[in-house]
Amino acid sequence: MSHKFKIGQHVRQLGISYAGNKSIVDGVFEVVRLMPDDRAGEPTYRVRSAGGERAVREGELTLAS
Repeated sequence: MSHKFKIGQHVRQLGISYAGNKSIVDGVFEVVRLMPDDRAGEPTYRVRSAGGERAVREGELTLAS
């Protein structure tokens, strides 16, 4: 699967509430690295914000406006 987001784009990470709704959990992140797909075949990324850097799956991200 190819990556939806590109290095340098600004994204927001989504969280899943207990009711199953997606909501934004943190502020804006910058994509800093495209990583290999996870075991399920979903693209992953390294993203960075003022609070640090983390790895996330593509399904957890949305493009920041």
